[in-house]
Amino acid sequence: MKAVIIENYGGVEQLKYTDMDKPILKENDVLIEVVATSVNPVDWKIREGYLKGMLQYHFPLILGWDAAGTIIEIGKNVTKFKIGDEVFTRPDISRNGTYAEFVAVDEQLVAKKPKNISFEEAASIPLVGLTAWQCLIDFADIKNGERVLIHAGAGGVGSFAIQLAKAQGCWVATTCSTKNVEFVQSLGADKVIDYKKEDFTVSLKDIDVVFDTLGGDIQKQSYQVLKEGGRLVSITTRPNEELAKEKNIKTGYVFLEPNGEQLAKIANLIEKGQIHPVIGTILRLEEIKEAHRLSETGHTKGKIVLRVK
Repeated sequence: MKAVIIENYGGVEQLKYTDMDKPILKENDVLIEVVATSVNPVDWKIREGYLKGMLQYHFPLILGWDAAGTIIEIGKNVTKFKIGDEVFTRPDISRNGTYAEFVAVDEQLVAKKPKNISFEEAASIPLVGLTAWQCLIDFADIKNGERVLIHAGAGGVGSFAIQLAKAQGCWVATTCSTKNVEFVQSLGADKVIDYKKEDFTVSLKDIDVVFDTLGGDIQKQSYQVLKEGGRLVSITTRPNEELAKEKNIKTGYVFLEPNGEQLAKIANLIEKGQIHPVIGTILRLEEIKEAHRLSETGHTKGKIVLRVK
């Protein structure tokens, strides 16, 4: 099969479009013929070696942890799926990834593709969808009527999180650059703070939940807008506990856990029209170097999708 691999940690020059053997199925795996995958910041962070203290890999390594495609083979213990099912998944990050024509995934991490979207759109969802779900639903337990601040609303995770919070009945504020104000408004944001013109700590108060996707000073400043007893959840760095204690803030750091059941719930929201995929760029798998360069800018709108078929 064709795949993109790295044989060492390093820059985009390490990405090689080449031939690899098809994955070998385990008893609980399904083999997915990949139609589309997508690029997430974790991909190039692993490529650079930033996570090697946390995740141990053997080379050559296939990157990528989003996929949509069709099941062409099933392991002997598989019960949830059959050959021919159209599915999407965020596989186990410890195994070879999805920058390939085929990927083997444990059936517990797979869900049926929403019927009302394309494979390219489905491939844009799993990682950002599960990240937003586990931060806003599992950790923050957002409720109807609560006030939620989502930083960097135009990005892959932010654009999904805005829609998820709105689907739960929340009032949503978000930060973005001038060029993305109308875009995040179109996703349902009630209050948009253009960070180039406005200070969110001045514009907001009494926020129930802050979803931090940026870290650093933005995370520290976010305590100022939270109400007493609010929640702050981050996907960048662990929040400062001393600051949290001052206002009785519940804090958490979330590193995504793949979950097929949650993905199925997300698929249901998509089929109901409450959430729609947001794709900024579509490239071919062999254009992977360009895709990584674009992701590394940190200023993409929506997701970068790669067509495999």
